[in-house]
Amino acid sequence: MQDTKIKKISGKTVFLCSVLGVVAVIIIAAVIVLTSVLGDVKGFGRNKNADTINIEIPKGSSVTSISSLLEENEVIKNGLYFKLYCRVNKLGSDFNYGSFNIKGNLSYKEIAEVLSGQTAFAETKTVVIPEGTGIYDYTKDVNHKDVTVPGIATLLSKAGVCTKEDFFEALDEVKLDSELLKNVNKQEAYCLLEGYLFPDTYEFYFYTAESYSYTSKECAKLAIEKMIKRTEECFTEEMKDKAENMGYSVNEILTMASIIQMESGNSNSEMANVAAVFYNRLNSPNFSSLGSSPTCYYGSFYKGDDDRYDTYKIHGLPPGPLCSPGIDAIKAALEPSKNFGYYYFVTDKNGKFYYHKSLAEQSATINRLQQEGNWIYEYFN
Repeated sequence: MQDTKIKKISGKTVFLCSVLGVVAVIIIAAVIVLTSVLGDVKGFGRNKNADTINIEIPKGSSVTSISSLLEENEVIKNGLYFKLYCRVNKLGSDFNYGSFNIKGNLSYKEIAEVLSGQTAFAETKTVVIPEGTGIYDYTKDVNHKDVTVPGIATLLSKAGVCTKEDFFEALDEVKLDSELLKNVNKQEAYCLLEGYLFPDTYEFYFYTAESYSYTSKECAKLAIEKMIKRTEECFTEEMKDKAENMGYSVNEILTMASIIQMESGNSNSEMANVAAVFYNRLNSPNFSSLGSSPTCYYGSFYKGDDDRYDTYKIHGLPPGPLCSPGIDAIKAALEPSKNFGYYYFVTDKNGKFYYHKSLAEQSATINRLQQEGNWIYEYFN
């Protein structure tokens, strides 16, 4: 009888110990979570170097979306904690939109104060960067008439976003360490970020607004970052895989896309055919060069140009893009028309494309168009 009683007590003891163990684990976990929450709320251990992080809050952003942006930009560790903090303390109704520079070790209270500060408020202007726009202006001779195409620097300057000088300074200061910008041809490209500033319609902060507290240089930096980010969004992982499977780098695809963009103009429907023509030339033993007219004059803007962009004089593609290609041109560079056995093309003044398999056919069409008064040519400077 005595032995049995001892066994029953031992069983109860084991059960009690198990319960206590579970309780202890729960308490420890709760302490860890509480410590994490309090640490983030107070800003402890979040950013030892107190680095300043720039974050852009779009107009009309909710506390939920702002909390997510803060977490994504590593201003805080957990967006949910910040959202709950704002709800408990009834914060957020006076948060402004605009560009904020926030130190990484600020407490939630200090972050809320920054977001509520009037100095961060900024108005925006709508700026359209057309497809095929270069960073610099370029001039083309269209049937003996000079037509100047304004570059991104000019468009931003005219819109009051920033001065040209500040734009170029900000451009030179961009770090080429992101996944996208690692593709830039640092050794040979004349303008490193040419082709990496995506053409689109943007809302940019501008330094001439009366209520604006940021400089022209800061506005330039924000505009450049937004255009690069747009390129990162548009050039998807699937596209990168496609480029690799084709045997081309991201930089080479953007370069080909820029040529397609300039050669096709506004004819998006012809871009896949134009792409096929240039790929046919690249892959043919009968062509020693790509032979694209816009590439002949791109380098002349730069002092000491050695014709490295002139595809009548070099073999293969230029070292970098000539302009900012749109998404249709990029897609055409990745998916040229199949079984399209043409090596030449020309357009008439109405924008109609004529494709040929031989130079003789090409020359005959050009002669006919000239006789009909339907010929157009372009030379770029």
